[in-house]
Amino acid sequence: MSKERKTRIPRKITPKALESAALAYLQRYATSAANLRAVLMRRVHRAARFHDTDPEQSTELVDELISRYRRAGLLDDVAYAELRVSSLHRRGISRRGIQARLAAKGVAADDIDRALAQLQDEHEDSEFEAACNYARRRRIGPWRATLRSERRDRDLAALSRQGYGYELACRVIDAEDIETLEL
Repeated sequence: MSKERKTRIPRKITPKALESAALAYLQRYATSAANLRAVLMRRVHRAARFHDTDPEQSTELVDELISRYRRAGLLDDVAYAELRVSSLHRRGISRRGIQARLAAKGVAADDIDRALAQLQDEHEDSEFEAACNYARRRRIGPWRATLRSERRDRDLAALSRQGYGYELACRVIDAEDIETLEL
C-alpha cells in the first residue's frame, strides 16, 4: 500500500514569480544575499529543466532582484552575520564552527570577522562561554548526572568535534561543578 508521490510542476520563471518566491523565502528565513541567490537559482534550474528553457535568461532577473533587495535593505549580510553569530554562540558553536557555517551561506569573510569581533567585544571569553553552552545543552561534563568519570574522554571528544581546543575542553569537562563555570 505505497502512495505514489506526486511531483509538483514548477511555475515558469517570470519576474513576478521570482519576486514572489524571494519575498516568501525572506518572510520565513533570515538569509544572506548569496544564499537567496542559490535558493532562487535552484528554482530557476528546476523550472528550466521542466519547461525546457534556458536558465541563463533568468540569471539576470535573479541578479537584478538581489541588487534591488540590497538597495532596499531587505538583504543585509552584515546584519545577518551578526544575528547568526549571536544565535550560534548561544547554541554553543565554536568560533571555527560559526565561520564555517556563515561561509557556507555565502557571507563574506570580512563580514564574518566583523560580527565575530563584535561578539568578542560583548563577551569577555566568548569561546569559553560557547563551550559551556554546548556542554550544558548536551549535558556533558559537570551537567552530566551520572558516570561522569567514565565518560570524560567521550565528553572531551564531543567538544573537540565542535572545534574547541584541548585545554578549553578540559577546563569545561573537568570543572568540579556548574557554579565554578558560571561567570
